[in-house]
Formats: sequence, structure tokens, C-alpha cells
Amino acid sequence: MYTIIVVPAPAAASADQFRLAPGERLRFGRAVPPAAGGPPHLDIPHPGVSRTAGEIGATGTYWTLSNSSASSTYVVENPEGAGEHIKIAPGRVDAPVPFEFSRVVLPAGSELVDFGVWAPRHDYADRAGTAEDGEPTALPFPLDRSKRYFLVLAALCEPRLRGAPHAPPPTADAIVERLRPVWPTANRAAVQWNIDYLAVKLRLKPGPETADRGPRLNGKKESLVSLALRFDLVHEEHLGALTAPAEPLPEAADVTAAALVRTR
Repeated sequence: MYTIIVVPAPAAASADQFRLAPGERLRFGRAVPPAAGGPPHLDIPHPGVSRTAGEIGATGTYWTLSNSSASSTYVVENPEGAGEHIKIAPGRVDAPVPFEFSRVVLPAGSELVDFGVWAPRHDYADRAGTAEDGEPTALPFPLDRSKRYFLVLAALCEPRLRGAPHAPPPTADAIVERLRPVWPTANRAAVQWNIDYLAVKLRLKPGPETADRGPRLNGKKESLVSLALRFDLVHEEHLGALTAPAEPLPEAADVTAAALVRTR
């Protein structure tokens, strides 16, 4: 059974995909591919790529990347992870890569070249039918996806989930316009209140019932987006709620500390 598929970029010498089974390896670089019958090789004909740039290894449930360069760091991006990536330092051997879909980016002079790696085999524990004693574990970030605060959080995360991993979070006014189809009465004050509420709910700042107000939270929206995407609190499929018809939601609470305490 094949566990990973390497998809060359259009600039590669070959457009053929490489399918690797557990234990198999694929070298890549600028070197001319070996003669017929030799080990597989992904040829990247760019003068800025090392002749022996690195090697990919297939395992059962993940894959590894070796960086044979003496000076260049490689980056493995998760195209579905809103900017999630790992760096493979020069000389690193068999670094494990957990992403199901990956883009391997190599610095090549003044340019960047890349190729894709698909790892369709990911195993997960089946907890169906298991019984455990004791109280259930409390959810770390209890979010109600039917509430307006979640719509605000999804709107904050939308640019990065749409494929712009370095995009700044939208402004409150932009969120008001984005949510108009599902929240016609939205206004800047209500959106900002929900952002403040999310900062408390996701424990980025203490609630109003505590004496300690904590340090001032600069970059609140950036912190919310970073936390939500890092822990998969918002997925691309949640963005449909920003435009699809939705059930009537409770009216926004009064923007007061007392209301914030009641709704937590």
C-alpha cells in the first residue's frame, strides 16, 4: 500500500507522480536522474537547487524529510493549516512531517521552488464503544458554534483559512459588512464587544469578576486568530455560516461587564 505521493511542481523535469510505500525513499535535487532501473529521483532543474538537495522517506503513517543542504533551511507548509509550517534545518536527517498535504519549499537563489507531498494514510484511534470511569474531561475551549461570537471568530479567521496565511485580521467595520447577510443588525460596537468576550472566553485575558485585570492585551484580534487556528477551533467548513441562512440568534447582550459575567 502506498503511503505518500510526491507531486512535482510544473517546473520539474518530470510531471510524473512518485508513489512510495513504507520503507521506500526518494531523493531530490538538481542532479540528472539515474539510468533506467535505478532508484527514483525527483529532478529539479534549477541552478539554485543543490545537486543532492535532500531525501523523502515513507513510513506507515507519516513521512520524513532530510535536508542535505549545507546552508539552506527548507520549509514544509500545510496548505490547509492557515500558515502552519515546520522548518527543516541544514543537515537535518529524517525530520518527521505530520501534515496530510504538504508543500516543500526550497530556496533557490532569488526564487523559491516547491513540490507537493500527499500523505493519505493517517491513522486515528477509534474510541467508539469504549467506556471510561469518572467524570468526563472538561473541554479546553468550549465554543458554541450557534452563537454570534463564533461568527465573529470565523470572520476573523477567514482570510487565513482562504489561503492568505500572512493576512492581517479584518477590521471591526469589515467584519460588520461580512456578517451582514446573517446578522443584519450588526454594528461596530457589537462586533467589538464579541471580540472582547472571545478574549475572555479563550482565556487570553481575565474576566471582569476578577480583581486582577492582567496586562493590556495588544493585538487582540491577532492573538484570537493565532489561538483559534493553532488549536483548530475554526475550520474552513465553518465559513459557510457567514453566508448561509442561519437560525435566528439571540440578540447581542448589553456591552457591560455585568452582561459579560452572565454570559460566560
